[in-house]
Amino acid sequence: MPKSEHIPEARSPHWKAGPFAVRLPFVHYRFEWQDYTQGLLMCAVDLAAIPLLQELLGMPFEAALAIVALNGLLYLLHHLLGDPVVPGWITPAIPLLMLYIQAFPEDQRVHALIAFQLLLGVFSIVLGVTGLAQQIVRYIPNALRAGIVVGAGFAAVQSIFAEGGRFELYPWSISVAVGLAFLLLYSKQFQRLQTKNRVAAFVGNLGILPCILAAVIVAPLAGEAEWPTIEGGFSSPDFATMFSEYTVFGVGLPPLMMFITAIPTVLAAYIVVFGDILQAKVVLKEASDLRPDEAVVYNPNRAHLIFGGRNALMSIIGPDTTMCGPLWAAMHVTTSERYKKGPKAMPSIFGGAGWFRWGTNTGLWLLPVISFVEPILGVALALTLLIQGFVSIKVGIMEARSRTDLGIAGVTAAVLATNGASWGFFTGILLCLLIYGKRFFAGENDGLIQPDAALPESPSKEEDPLGRS
Repeated sequence: MPKSEHIPEARSPHWKAGPFAVRLPFVHYRFEWQDYTQGLLMCAVDLAAIPLLQELLGMPFEAALAIVALNGLLYLLHHLLGDPVVPGWITPAIPLLMLYIQAFPEDQRVHALIAFQLLLGVFSIVLGVTGLAQQIVRYIPNALRAGIVVGAGFAAVQSIFAEGGRFELYPWSISVAVGLAFLLLYSKQFQRLQTKNRVAAFVGNLGILPCILAAVIVAPLAGEAEWPTIEGGFSSPDFATMFSEYTVFGVGLPPLMMFITAIPTVLAAYIVVFGDILQAKVVLKEASDLRPDEAVVYNPNRAHLIFGGRNALMSIIGPDTTMCGPLWAAMHVTTSERYKKGPKAMPSIFGGAGWFRWGTNTGLWLLPVISFVEPILGVALALTLLIQGFVSIKVGIMEARSRTDLGIAGVTAAVLATNGASWGFFTGILLCLLIYGKRFFAGENDGLIQPDAALPESPSKEEDPLGRS
């Protein structure tokens, strides 16, 4: 067994393993019951991927559960290999992927998803290995970047309220759950109340869990779903059907043309991923500034290796419409806030992030938990997409640096949300060329919006797990 190492002048025990820093439960971090318990119940959000798999691929519930379970296991890789985050879906890119997959006949959609996710995974790994992860987005015009992120937000909202969308099925449940979510996550009045009231502070630290519980009650009362029938025992994911009908082992590899047609959507999804990377780095820096007792090193290149590897692997053994992202923003912030309270509250951030994901993995195998939330999985997915739509539009607009950028971004976003990533990319590039010409990459900055966070700096040699200078 490798010798435990410590980063100088800070307590951060781990085992060095090439570009990774291995940390194991009970060896390198203690049991955190608060995060584990929350994860046990918040597996409802992971389960919300099931209706999406059913809708896009016609997948049976148990086969979709098998994909969710596999993805859940791979979530553990982040903290185990030294990435101090709570990972999740690439949520803002889900509407873009939905538009892409829906453009294919039903019998070709599995191949389309496999090609997309494999290409995204390999692309991310290459960027992580070469160190280009922190450079590529610098060369994408601000207007185009803003348009893609805002377009993802538009598509998320549109997917819920379009004719035949989930809002028609669960109008009251979605309204109550989303309204409560915006109150808990973004209300200034509630934020002030949390500083004065312990109950409000406790509820605020639960993320969107209260919204899920509210939906479980409201949906049956409104006649939009049945009351949950709690079942005992363990869940039974159907791995056999999943492997034989929804993976390369059953349907074979996609044709080359599918990989080519997936490129614009892969690039759009990656731009969204990069926004998650920025957010993770900013949140961890704030926490690290208050906790000098532990060295919390977040390296984008290592993160790319991990989530790129997850996507590549899942494309082979269980292609997933929610994709494998580097961050679950809401829970990452919740974990970081408790970590900020000091070593007594949480000695290591790896403990909080790790035990939350151990909790969600446990919940996915407990039938009482699954049967409790199964009636409102469609509401949980709508809740996730609407919150992400809000965040994407807000973050996307902040990418613009001028009024002209906003105009280009608005048209690009509208085209992307209605016609897909390929047309959105083409529209944004064409507008930037026509309007900015030789200043295609630089654009303009009229002082309309000031950047609130710089792109992540290149890691020092000590921080770079691949040892590049």
